Amino acid sequence: MLSHLSIRDIVLIERLDIDFSAGLSVLTGETGAGKSILLDALSLALGARGDAALVRHGAAQGQVTAVFDVPAVHPARRILRENALDDDGDIILRRIQAADGRTRVFINDQPASVALMREVGRALVEIHGQHDERALVDVATHRSLLDAFGGLNERVAGVRQAWRAWRDAELALSRHRAKVEAAAREADFLRASVEELTKLDPQPGEETALAEERAGMMRAEKIAADIADAQEVLSGHASPVPQLASLLRRLQRKAQEAPGLLDEIVTSLDEALISLDAAQSAVEAAMRASEFDPERLEQTEERLFALRAAARKHNVAVDDLAALRDRMDADLADLDAGEERLAALEKEAAALRAAYDRAASLLSEERRHAAEALVSAVMAELPALKLERAQFIVNVDSESADRSEDGIDRVEFWVQTNPGTRPGPMMKVASGGELSRFLLALKVALADRGSAPTLVFDEIDTGVGGAVADAIGHRLARLAEHIQVLAVTHAPQVAARAHTHYLIAKSGHDRVTTGVTVMDAAARQEEIARMLAGATITDEARAAAQRLLSGSTVMAG
Repeated sequence: MLSHLSIRDIVLIERLDIDFSAGLSVLTGETGAGKSILLDALSLALGARGDAALVRHGAAQGQVTAVFDVPAVHPARRILRENALDDDGDIILRRIQAADGRTRVFINDQPASVALMREVGRALVEIHGQHDERALVDVATHRSLLDAFGGLNERVAGVRQAWRAWRDAELALSRHRAKVEAAAREADFLRASVEELTKLDPQPGEETALAEERAGMMRAEKIAADIADAQEVLSGHASPVPQLASLLRRLQRKAQEAPGLLDEIVTSLDEALISLDAAQSAVEAAMRASEFDPERLEQTEERLFALRAAARKHNVAVDDLAALRDRMDADLADLDAGEERLAALEKEAAALRAAYDRAASLLSEERRHAAEALVSAVMAELPALKLERAQFIVNVDSESADRSEDGIDRVEFWVQTNPGTRPGPMMKVASGGELSRFLLALKVALADRGSAPTLVFDEIDTGVGGAVADAIGHRLARLAEHIQVLAVTHAPQVAARAHTHYLIAKSGHDRVTTGVTVMDAAARQEEIARMLAGATITDEARAAAQRLLSGSTVMAG
């Protein structure tokens, strides 16, 4: 509930601090005293549009601080946590409005946005007036209000869970279907590629081995002719070896005839023949080493070129061809398995949609029962509010194909003000005074279900009096048994039922200010007498005020 409101330099309010209590609190005062200013200030702290005109003349800025005491588990605290704001203790909304139009927002002394303040404010306070277009007249809230009245929130949570499960299954199905379709488009290419690569059968490191073998054979081809020439010179018919051997034998025989003369020549020739013999052996070895099969070279080149062509085609390295073949083969296997998985996902999604449809249909049926009960509860309140010829209608429009996380129903509150007139949405059909009374009857029927912890009613008793005003006061007091109710009123019958009575009054001449005081029993009687009699308070008015106070089921506190 709203526990404290602090206002500084807002229009006629220079400095004002008000403590509020539970139950029904009324604010009264003469016309022009500043009751609307008080609500404007509160609205500013709840996230209403800022306006430089709200700043008191001569002040640089105005400020409003609203303090709320709410339970540990409350939607407003959840909103704060979701936005990384402190939610311990009281919830404090502070708004600073500068005279130059700038505005600053603080929630629990932490800077925040106006949008966040508005969201938190809506969870804490509802303001109802003849021309207020928020709260109950907002069609977007009607379904949740009906659910709260019918105690259907757990059922709604079940429908939402079924909705999310179905939508998740549909998303998984959509993604898998796209994957299968993409794979199917590539299936022919995959099959041809797998067949090609399987036939090619690339092996790890094969490219390097083939390239080295080819290079060796090409080198051998280039030097084979030179080696053959060397063999011809050393071992062919023009070889010097036979002549040198014959010469060596003749000199060896002559050396005995001339000791010492031919020894060095014989030795040199002998060494030369030994070297030539070694060269012959080396040439023969080189000949054998340089031998290659031209057909083998051709085969090697064909294999190497085929591997490299496949690598270029698939844009991978030759050594990665084997892995590519395995992946493609796996993709083909996945395609076959994917078709089976697709069928399973389709079946799962269909089952979850059917489960959602059953849950939504059951919720829709329960909403219709709740709608009948809500209509009965509201209709029971209308005669005393001088709306005995009116009809309250809960229009539940269901469309099984129009699925959402909240079910298949569109709920809207309609009214018919008189027999024979066309029913329609409350905001369009009811006049200002009628709308206020319809909203009050609806709020009484809802009690504290689907409501913010603080309700503010702004002059909803305008234009009525006597028994109707008393009925309004009685219903506000009933509401206050469940939640905090603040009412700005001109009706003494309403004021008499309050737990706490605040008087709003202006003071000063050169510098007028608005103040608020909490009245005791005597002051309350005098104020209610003024409300009854007007400017001149008579003893009869005081006596009537006393009767109202003593006759009220809720006594002044």
